[in-house]
Amino acid sequence: MEDGFDLEGTLQTLTDVMAEWVLSAIAALAVLIVGAWIARRIRAGLRGRLGKSGVDPMLVPFTAAIVYWGVMAFVVIAVLGIFGVDTASFAVVLGAAGLAVGLALQGSLSNFASGVMILIFRPFVVGNWVEVAGVSGTVKEIGLFSTILFSGDNVKVVVPNSQVYGQTLKNFSANDTRRIDLVMGVGYDDDLQVAQETILKVLGSDERVLEEPAPTVAVHELGDSSVDFVVRPWCKASDYWPLRWDLNRRLKEELEAAGCNIPYPQRDVHLFQESGAEAGD
Repeated sequence: MEDGFDLEGTLQTLTDVMAEWVLSAIAALAVLIVGAWIARRIRAGLRGRLGKSGVDPMLVPFTAAIVYWGVMAFVVIAVLGIFGVDTASFAVVLGAAGLAVGLALQGSLSNFASGVMILIFRPFVVGNWVEVAGVSGTVKEIGLFSTILFSGDNVKVVVPNSQVYGQTLKNFSANDTRRIDLVMGVGYDDDLQVAQETILKVLGSDERVLEEPAPTVAVHELGDSSVDFVVRPWCKASDYWPLRWDLNRRLKEELEAAGCNIPYPQRDVHLFQESGAEAGD
């Protein structure tokens, strides 16, 4: 052309660049899709193999998640390589970005570190009944950042790992046996020896009450309206709640049958009429 501008060559160059970019985008999308599919397959396969190999159930979801995100990191680097990004320099940039992200996500990193500590020190395992961070339930899964509990009424509770490891935790399933602590009150006019023997008879007649350690039955306190006995039998952890409920009912029934009274708070109200009021009437 007279002005020296090669329109045809420019169009050809733009066409080649667009074609190359489209091909790169298609290839990158294919690598991303296939890579994500492979990562999911590896995660699922790893879960199945670890579950069948007898590995601690606490480690299965945790390990599978780490492997999944590790594979996805390689997939992302491969996608960037398709677009011509220098992966060596990208690693440096990624390190700097990782530091910045780490500072911004201190809470998440704390949850991750706490999850690792839980797996190392094992204050509980999957299936234990625990109380932590103000909630209680059965441990179902320990993830990268949170622990999943199912409460007694079958509600899913997600607790951040930093609150699980950094808080006081009660594990009710850690020991095979537990002690039931009850307080039974009888009237001041009742025979304390009869009351104590009746309580011991009730405990001895229930096979769920363990002989060792022996149950404790003793006068604990002289209350405002009752003489209070402490009743402390031992049982298997699995029998704790059924036995506790049954003992509450049976102790009341047997104590009353033995002639003992079960006091309850009462208030007597006395009305007095002044003499001046009588004169006015």
